[in-house]
Amino acid sequence: MSAPASIRAYPPKPSEAYVFGTCLMDLFYPQAGLAAVELMEREGVRVIFPPDQTCCGQPAFNSGYRDEARRVARAQLALFPKPIPVVVPSGSCGAMLARHYPELFAGEPDEARARDFAARVFEWSDFMVNVLRVRLRGRGAPCAVTYHPSCHLLRELGPLGNGAQAPQTLLAQLEGVELRPLPDAEVCCGFGGTFAIKQAAISEAMVVDKCRAVAESGAQVLVSVDCGCLLNIGGALERSGKPTAAGTPVRVLPLPQFVKERIDGA
Repeated sequence: MSAPASIRAYPPKPSEAYVFGTCLMDLFYPQAGLAAVELMEREGVRVIFPPDQTCCGQPAFNSGYRDEARRVARAQLALFPKPIPVVVPSGSCGAMLARHYPELFAGEPDEARARDFAARVFEWSDFMVNVLRVRLRGRGAPCAVTYHPSCHLLRELGPLGNGAQAPQTLLAQLEGVELRPLPDAEVCCGFGGTFAIKQAAISEAMVVDKCRAVAESGAQVLVSVDCGCLLNIGGALERSGKPTAAGTPVRVLPLPQFVKERIDGA
């Protein structure tokens, strides 16, 4: 992965913003998507959700099907025409939109539009911390949490600005939340999209290591910004039956859902 040409400038707080919902959040974690929208609205942002949005095109792009990926991506570009932020509750899809759309459309008639679109893309926690500059207050019983930093947020979106540490910043604002370090946190969980299918044995060994790290943290809750990672780790934890130090199963939640729960005292 090449380094970004320049670090992005964060815009002033907008009155409205788009949300790109992502396939996995829509299908497996819809409550997290609703939480992301509601928390933006609580900060006075009018959220626009284009209902015709679909996949970002990453599966085809990662598999080498560039023409097919462009067809999917071109359809998304047409749905977000306003010059306002596009907020994505996913480091993986966010990286595809912000880092790889310009590459995908290089030399194409849509290149300028793709670059403009990419410059407006922010992962949800990055947007909350560095654009909206939220100050949260949590409620509820003390809770030990550990955070898995997804590869795409850490290595692809992170270098574009100050977003790599945004999830921890949000968690640190919540009273009663003890953020426990995750051993070998920056190591991939083994999902990697098509990697988990093409290299199933290696993927399984990697997620076993990640589950061991979660158990070692002693946390009651595991959060991440990527639903793919959570599906992979959460499924492996469920199959292994690994409890927390308190003897209960580890809860696995997308960051927006966990933040909303704590703010609302759920």
